[in-house]
Amino acid sequence: MTRVGFIGTGNMGRPMIDKLLEAGYPVSVYDFRTESARSVIEKGAEWHDSPRSAANNCDIVITCLPLPEDVYENMVGDEGALAGMKSSSVWIDTSTTDYHNTLDVASQAKSQGIYSLEAPASNLSHMGVDFANASFFVGGPLEAYKRCEIVLNEMGVVSFHVGGIGQAQSVKLLTNLLFYTAVVAVGDALLHSRFAGVPAHQAWKCFVRSPANSVAIEQFAPFLLDGSFDSSCSLEIAVKDMALTVQMADELKTPMPLGRVIESRYRHAGLKYDRYDNHLRVVEARHTGNGVHLKVPGYSAPSKYGIDPSYPIDQEFTTDQVGRVKPKREHQFPLNDIPLDDDQVKLLDTLIDDLVYVNRQILDEAYDLGRGMGLKDSLIYDVVTWSVGASNWSDSLMDECGNELMSERKKTADEITSPNLTALFADNL
Repeated sequence: MTRVGFIGTGNMGRPMIDKLLEAGYPVSVYDFRTESARSVIEKGAEWHDSPRSAANNCDIVITCLPLPEDVYENMVGDEGALAGMKSSSVWIDTSTTDYHNTLDVASQAKSQGIYSLEAPASNLSHMGVDFANASFFVGGPLEAYKRCEIVLNEMGVVSFHVGGIGQAQSVKLLTNLLFYTAVVAVGDALLHSRFAGVPAHQAWKCFVRSPANSVAIEQFAPFLLDGSFDSSCSLEIAVKDMALTVQMADELKTPMPLGRVIESRYRHAGLKYDRYDNHLRVVEARHTGNGVHLKVPGYSAPSKYGIDPSYPIDQEFTTDQVGRVKPKREHQFPLNDIPLDDDQVKLLDTLIDDLVYVNRQILDEAYDLGRGMGLKDSLIYDVVTWSVGASNWSDSLMDECGNELMSERKKTADEITSPNLTALFADNL
């Protein structure tokens, strides 16, 4: 079979390696932290002491690393993966990185007869990579993509070829922009609810059942309610992603006003907290300044990335009306709902309208970015729909964009085994 070298055995890399091993691929691995590779080594991966050694004699080499400089350091140099790769092999970078960095490495790879693909992954549910529930946006030679499509789809649900090197990283930033905005918006909406005396869990349930719902609200906001702030991703990565998004908007001469507000919120959170802290601290940064906290006493989000790391791995799944798979999770809140007065009900209705407005505004900005890259609206719709940035509002544009529901290219649950922005962002506008 195709031999795969895999560099980066962190939270996202390990599940991808697991899926490759389950499919029977021989996999060589390297990470600067030997202990992070222990579980995949026990499952059959072959450990190597350098990227060069891990890449030796491999048909495909995959990197899954946090930052642009990490990718460069592991690919270039005497002990970098390029030094061990053979001509006609393919390098796939699944990191979310700076595409200028990818172009640099790809240029050096081309001089050795090596193909390069950028393929950043997007979770289709919270930590979807844990059960192969992720999509890949792929940039690079179509020939190389066709050779690697089966491997990519073993590690996830679906992959899209979006153009040349640079396009995929830009598409990933576009979808992350939607997610990060929804996170900040729901955090502020929950803050307003708490000020008005509405319990945080009660407001959250209201938002989930509303037209404002999104992946961020439904699957990530619970980590605000248990006080864990989601251990699956660091604040450093979110700060980096938003900085790169603003840089891209500048290059494309796209205004992106709301996106710049969100970038500012993450940048300031990055200065306030340790860079390795959890990414949802961006919400707490606002709340602590107002003396309000969202933690629901006694509540634990049903995920190992929440306050209880011993929570079992998801076993049951459900499929939504679009065809996306997500864990079937039950939220057990120890506090009962309270009767709400007319003013509280009116506030929640207003906040839902505000959240829908935010979803519409940031989706417009994302489409502006995509069009600036030369993407068709139908492709933008597809990548948004099959990303962590999806929302009820983005789903509603299906007819307008002429989307096909990916019936032949996605996995089903059975196949998976293991209107007033100022109200929300008053301090920032």
